[in-house]
Amino acid sequence: MQGAGQANTAEPWIAQSWQRCLAMGHRPQQRVGFDVVTQAALRRCLEANEPLRAAAAAVLDDLARTIAPTRYFCLLTDAQGIVAAVGGAPDAADRRVAAIARVGVDLSERSVGTTAIGAALGEQRPVWLHRGEHFFEDTAVYSCAGAPIADPDGRCIGMLDITGVLAEERPELRHLAARMVRRIETALLLARPHERVFALQWPGATADEDAGLLAVDREGAIVGADRSARDMLALPAHAAVTLEDVFALPPEQLMGQRSDDPPRVVPLWSGVRLQLRAAQTAPRVQPLRASTAAMIRQAVRSAQGNVAEAARRLGVSRATVYRVLAGQRKPPRG
Repeated sequence: MQGAGQANTAEPWIAQSWQRCLAMGHRPQQRVGFDVVTQAALRRCLEANEPLRAAAAAVLDDLARTIAPTRYFCLLTDAQGIVAAVGGAPDAADRRVAAIARVGVDLSERSVGTTAIGAALGEQRPVWLHRGEHFFEDTAVYSCAGAPIADPDGRCIGMLDITGVLAEERPELRHLAARMVRRIETALLLARPHERVFALQWPGATADEDAGLLAVDREGAIVGADRSARDMLALPAHAAVTLEDVFALPPEQLMGQRSDDPPRVVPLWSGVRLQLRAAQTAPRVQPLRASTAAMIRQAVRSAQGNVAEAARRLGVSRATVYRVLAGQRKPPRG
């Protein structure tokens, strides 16, 4: 094995992952099956993660174009490490690529050992994993970056992975994964019903990209926040919080902000001040049916028109793909 023997030089989280693999009875030389979950489990996964898949569809498309020259591809998994979507045009002729670039494959630590997927889900931070840092010899051909995805309540619901097979190692992809995850999290936030969205920054900041986003309903209850806003406001996860609980100003003053008003410095109850403005944003996530159709069409393009390969990657039937392509309820005969 190229990893476990180097435990004294690896980052602590990698060594801990190897130890967990050994504790599960795994050995570096054993074969990895890259097992697909049952059809029933796959249906549950796809249904439960349809909002995530919808929010990530456009991001996966953009990411695939960004990394196309690098021989890397991208995977979207749920919180258990099950592949929920594939981005890019993975080389299906390479069995090492085809083994993981398909919907329904279990890429959790218990199934395939130490990977960026298991690490990002376990560590809850962006990671990069060199080939030699994987636990199993069968997975030592992969180099991968990963970043966890949080929903507007701060709960981890999945992760984004960028993987290459015997490709040049590119640790900078960790930063790219984290940036793309931010876009997915923004799409998830904006898809949630809300009355207003506020952009939060520390005083003096000018880059909109670094702003935290806070969504509220008509009564001023906070219905969601991205990770930047959560960090800035120290919001507890899964707790009912209102503007009045956080800001030392009457909520109506904040709700009265318009998108064309200049940013204003507002105090928190902690005494800290930050910059707030009403964001001119609208939900950018397509309705689920439309986003699913767009995802299917993109998969067919990525598979160079091969419907069977597109269906395999998406975990749907060929009839479903034909139905979307034909724009009718029944697949063509023959």
